[in-house]
Amino acid sequence: MTQKLFLFVVLSCMFCEGQSVLTTPTESTQSVPGSPNTPPTGAASAPTRPPQQTGERTDSDGIPFSPVPAPIRAPYRIAGPLTTKSDFERFAEDGTGHRLPVYGRRLFDEVPTTFAPVERVPVPADYVLGPGDELLIRAWGKIDLDSRVTVDRNGQVYLPRVGTLNVAGLRYEQVEGYLHAAVSALFKDFELNVALGQLRSIQIFVLGSARQPGAYTVGSLSTLVNALFASGGPSATGSMRHIQLRRGNRVMAEFDIYDLVQKGDKSHDVPLLPGDVIYIPPIGAQIAVSGNVNEPGIYELKAETTVAAALEGAGGLTSLAGAERVLLERIDHHSTRRVEEFPLDASGFARLLHDGDVLRIYPLSPKFENAVTLRGNVAEPGRYVWKEGMRVSDLIPSRDFLITRDFWNRQNQPSPRNTDPFGTQRTGQAEYRRSDEPGNRPRDQYGNQRTDQSDDQPIDQYGNQRMDQYGNPRAGQFGYQRMDQFEDQSTDQPGNQRTDQLENQPTANPDNRRNDMSEGGDRSGNSRTTMIATVGQNNAEINWEYAVIERLDEHDLSTRLIPFRLVNAIDNRASPDNQLLRAGDVVTIFSRADLDLPIEKHASFVRVGGEVNAPGVYRVSPGETLRDVVAAAGGLTQHSYLYASILTRISTRHAQEAELKQATEQMQRELFARYANATPTTGQTGADQQAQLTFQQTALAQLSSIKPTGRVVLEMKPDAATSADIPDFSLEDGDTFYVPPRLSTVQVAGAVYNANAFRHQPEKRLVAYLNDAGGATREADAKRIFVIHADGTVISRQSRNSHGGFEKLKLLPGDAIVVPEKLKVSSKMTDLLQATQFMSQTALTAAALSVVK
Repeated sequence: MTQKLFLFVVLSCMFCEGQSVLTTPTESTQSVPGSPNTPPTGAASAPTRPPQQTGERTDSDGIPFSPVPAPIRAPYRIAGPLTTKSDFERFAEDGTGHRLPVYGRRLFDEVPTTFAPVERVPVPADYVLGPGDELLIRAWGKIDLDSRVTVDRNGQVYLPRVGTLNVAGLRYEQVEGYLHAAVSALFKDFELNVALGQLRSIQIFVLGSARQPGAYTVGSLSTLVNALFASGGPSATGSMRHIQLRRGNRVMAEFDIYDLVQKGDKSHDVPLLPGDVIYIPPIGAQIAVSGNVNEPGIYELKAETTVAAALEGAGGLTSLAGAERVLLERIDHHSTRRVEEFPLDASGFARLLHDGDVLRIYPLSPKFENAVTLRGNVAEPGRYVWKEGMRVSDLIPSRDFLITRDFWNRQNQPSPRNTDPFGTQRTGQAEYRRSDEPGNRPRDQYGNQRTDQSDDQPIDQYGNQRMDQYGNPRAGQFGYQRMDQFEDQSTDQPGNQRTDQLENQPTANPDNRRNDMSEGGDRSGNSRTTMIATVGQNNAEINWEYAVIERLDEHDLSTRLIPFRLVNAIDNRASPDNQLLRAGDVVTIFSRADLDLPIEKHASFVRVGGEVNAPGVYRVSPGETLRDVVAAAGGLTQHSYLYASILTRISTRHAQEAELKQATEQMQRELFARYANATPTTGQTGADQQAQLTFQQTALAQLSSIKPTGRVVLEMKPDAATSADIPDFSLEDGDTFYVPPRLSTVQVAGAVYNANAFRHQPEKRLVAYLNDAGGATREADAKRIFVIHADGTVISRQSRNSHGGFEKLKLLPGDAIVVPEKLKVSSKMTDLLQATQFMSQTALTAAALSVVK
């Protein structure tokens, strides 16, 4: 018994000799799979040993164990799109006018040529072992076996104390059972596990019309499709539908790339074996499909193909494809070319296509066969169904049909768009906010509105007038107002958008005490300004006198215009204006703001404010005058100062702006022309000349910044006090008439020592007011002093310079005396005196425009 036990121990030690720990496959530098320049199978490659880590189990060679094979990833090589064109590609491009893609080629554009990802997938059960494959064999129980072996060239592996075993040709699912049976012949009561380590590489060949033909070393798990990607696919003249896999002298499979692209069918893909040849034959018959299909391109035919099959392969017709006319260009027997045209009916779909055919699918015509189009100032513009005998009254059944949705949206608003129902200002609506309106001014940290937000404001936070560096009151000292809040929306008709929206325009008021009429005297930040500006602006003024039908003349294909009176077409169905409509007609309805209509056809709204008994917005009928509107407003109050009343007009403001712009541009051209070829005179430097030019350009810039307000001077008598004294002046839409309260001051501004407002005294002369202001300063131009009367008229010293008559001028309440500043001319610039006088006139004009207009 003792001898038997000793013999068992000795045999066990002999069997386990040299297999003490788990081992890992050797990592070797792999060739770049998919490269035609890789070495053939069997080429030596130096093993790479990763650095040993502390605590890792190693084999007898000192290589750490890794249960998962980790081959070195080869770098990616991007093939890029194929730029070579075949003859048929160029032929189709010339025939269609644009390049058509070859169907399926995009699959091989910019694909990696490495097959490292294939090595990391699970090994399938039907994988066939061959030379170069590594097996990880582990056994436990009454034996301890941990071995890594490589299948040699003879297809064998060697296990110590077991012997040589032939495993080549076995499927992976059979290996474990085969080895277990071989070991169990010597040992009992053990478990055995077999796994694949590093897989072998195989060499295959890609030949024929391949993009990159040659020999490729790929992984043993690679398939036909993997090899196609490695080689970049077929060339420009290679077939995509008849790719062959040849093994020996047999064709093992034929692969159609269209099945993979169109159907996702990879069932014909087969694994590769060493020595396999992938042959790509020349391309077969081709057709081109262009136009309204989902996948236009060049297609290879595999068998007899009908038009229906070709369109199905091209993704089918688009929703806008026309079926009535299809064009087919054909080459007959390599000799002649002809064109066929047919509809896509049953016979058209059944037509057979030939090699070289170009099939064009045309889009559907955008013409509507049974529709008329209604557009313009209507509630629901769009297309409507046309019926035989249809007339305008059938298209527009009632007047309500002409009221736009925008009209009702504005009508339903309980408050202006920049305020909520509680009267507080909304934020984030810059298109309706004006930074200089009450309520829109910036606020301080306590929420109070700032009155001194910038030095450009004419009045400081204490109510005093701001002065510039020359002692002149800043722009706005005469009480600038914004009269355009009412005007800017005067033509905001439904369905129309104004294009003449302008910025706030300053308007002069000779007395600084008058509140801004457009603000309604409100400076608390509420929404009264916006409320009054919207009164009368939301209207549905339709042009009842003119509408038009556009109709295509079928003879000369020109457009005919058929005008008609809309009011007759709707109210009187028997009227000739109730035109008979045809399919394809376009009916356009206009608003009164779309066309320049006679005055009596306009809906005019005039705003009256100030010292009248009922200030507000009034609609003016044709023929009504300013006197009539004041009477409608309840007449004048006992505090009215009619002589200083202000009438502003939109059309006048636009004309003044155009004239000012033209004059400024002309002055600018003359200024540059004067200095273009000028040379400095004796005692004058170039810097002096440049300083003079800069000064004059600054004056021109100030002139161009003046914004006229469109004031119309009414020239009423100073003692005008009743409505009868108001002239019968015709009004326009958007006019604003303001009657200030009686004034009691005279303003003195400009180059004086104390620019201020002084109490008016009937017998006091102009020179007395100047003396009260401390007189003219040293920089004042006393020869060009002028007076702006409260009614807007201007009197200058030049116009009243006979024997001191200008100084003895009696002033009226609300008048203003302006003392302009003398332009400084250096003694070194005497030759530029003429230019200085020119700029002096410019400054005078600017001052006058800023007040009078």
